[in-house]
Amino acid sequence: MKPLNISNRILINEVKDYLFITLGLLLYTFGWTVFLLPYEIVTGGVTGLSAIIFYATKIPIEYSYFVINLALLIVALKVLGLKFMTKTIYAIIALSIMLWAAQKVVTDSEGHFIQLLGEGQEFMSVIIGCVITGTGLATVFLHNGSTGGTDIVAAVINKYHNFSLGQVLIGVDLLIIGSCLFIPVFGDTIQRCHKIVFGLCTMGIECFTLDYVMNVRRTSVQFLIFSKKYQEIAYAIGTEMERGITILDGHGWYTGSPVKVLCIIVMKSESVQIFRLIKMIDPNAFVSQSSVIGTYGEGFDAIKVKLNKKDIANKLYNNE
Repeated sequence: MKPLNISNRILINEVKDYLFITLGLLLYTFGWTVFLLPYEIVTGGVTGLSAIIFYATKIPIEYSYFVINLALLIVALKVLGLKFMTKTIYAIIALSIMLWAAQKVVTDSEGHFIQLLGEGQEFMSVIIGCVITGTGLATVFLHNGSTGGTDIVAAVINKYHNFSLGQVLIGVDLLIIGSCLFIPVFGDTIQRCHKIVFGLCTMGIECFTLDYVMNVRRTSVQFLIFSKKYQEIAYAIGTEMERGITILDGHGWYTGSPVKVLCIIVMKSESVQIFRLIKMIDPNAFVSQSSVIGTYGEGFDAIKVKLNKKDIANKLYNNE
């Protein structure tokens, strides 16, 4: 029965990932087509690049978005692996369909985009739209997915280097937004500069929201648990939450008696479950909870430090 349980757990996690990726794509589509596209706001990423193409040539966004992403997928397939790319392919196809359908909804009978906030509300639409799109992107990334485009570039760099996704996206988006300065369809030089300024605002707000949501979700906490029923607590946490536990030997200064201390590091979202298990077993347990700046290793983030050849050579020499 154990292999079956493992298989069921893997299947449930995969279904959960796809559900949350779809939710993130819906959020992104809503924020982008309702608040950004009607005001001709320039954004970064392949979606922003497709929007620039649309503003200049009227080529539908979903077409250029799909073609550009297809080229990037072919290049990135070897680096990111088939599992990551499977979800990315799903996200690209789903987002292309969502963008097509959403544009039908936000246009009037004459084919003009409806400005939900009214005329002259570009800056407010930037704030609202980018908070929504940034949250959508974070939801997709947190469940092992990607919306394609520059997200693929960010995921590739993030895989090997300790740069946040937001930092990588900023660099790529600067190039895309800056291209507006050379497109005559946006008007004279002053008007093009306005487009770039709004584009920079979208980049900053969206990337900040992306990093904030992801960091909140990834925040870890450390528990130190002092209890006479430490064995029962450790067994419950180990079996029900599948988290590693370290037992430390302590010595009470006042009582002079030896004491066992459980040291556990979990995600912040798991804190409530930890407290629930402790209270069920030993309501009188003494518990210390503290925030952890970073947690790396199995079950958490990978260590992303690049070793040069000199470091590897010295390590091999010392081992010999």
